[in-house]
Amino acid sequence: MAGFADRMKPKTQEVTGDAKQKIGERTHDEDLQAEGRKDKTAAKAKQAKDKVTDAFKDAKDALKGNE
Repeated sequence: MAGFADRMKPKTQEVTGDAKQKIGERTHDEDLQAEGRKDKTAAKAKQAKDKVTDAFKDAKDALKGNE
């Protein structure tokens, strides 16, 4: 499983993306809004990948325990 620091990188990217998007909305900067959405989407994809990886690892460990 990924360590705590590795888990925090996508969450930090998600929060940063959210901030960029909100600042872009308030300043009417469409490029900044788009960059924020892109950052949030990339972060959520990384988090989903980590969850799937963990689920497979847990399943593999469970099967090893049944041998």
